[in-house]
Amino acid sequence: MNKTTTAVKLLALGSTLVAMLGAVPNAAAQARGDWTVKAGFNKITPKVESGNVSAPALPNTKADVGTDSKPILNLAYFITDNIAAELDMGAPYRHKLFGADAIAGTGQLGTVDVLPPTLFAQYRLFGPDAVFRPYVGLGITYAYFRRERGSAQLTAVLNTGGPAATFSLESKWAASAQLGASFRLNERWSLDGGVIKTRLRTTATYSTGQTQAMKLDPVAVNLGVTFKF
Repeated sequence: MNKTTTAVKLLALGSTLVAMLGAVPNAAAQARGDWTVKAGFNKITPKVESGNVSAPALPNTKADVGTDSKPILNLAYFITDNIAAELDMGAPYRHKLFGADAIAGTGQLGTVDVLPPTLFAQYRLFGPDAVFRPYVGLGITYAYFRRERGSAQLTAVLNTGGPAATFSLESKWAASAQLGASFRLNERWSLDGGVIKTRLRTTATYSTGQTQAMKLDPVAVNLGVTFKF
């Protein structure tokens, strides 16, 4: 009798859990016509391959670029149940530039601010009611460089004894690829994280007349919360 009662209770509990799991996905679909906004943090790590500073300069005068993290705000619209357009925005990143190769160890050469708004076309796997939805995206980024500032070290390297050296970086369009996933918490809120790789090339121009090709190719890692409205 006890075994029968226990079995009945377990079956009832199992039925309840199945019903609950079945009900959760239907509570909040990200489907055609929905808008979402994502707030979180993003870390950008440039994968630098620096060219040499053009003559006159010490041979193999190269540069490296540091990482930076900033808050982000992304807006997405679901064109269909599985296809979305996403605009990635956020605060300007400030990257430090350092000497490399022949001038490694000279310290910080300067800083530069960059705004990299990116527009993605995304494909979201699984149905719109799925709790876990991986996605891939392809997009276009505009890397807008501004507020370039040279340091005393830059002047020492390029213009010893002369006026302070400055530089500028050419703003560029670039292609970006995205891989991420969202995990729905309830009807409106989800956790969302992803990785973005951008193919970015630019040119540094120095006040002393030299130029330098820079392959930056940054990798961005982000994590945030998404609200559906």
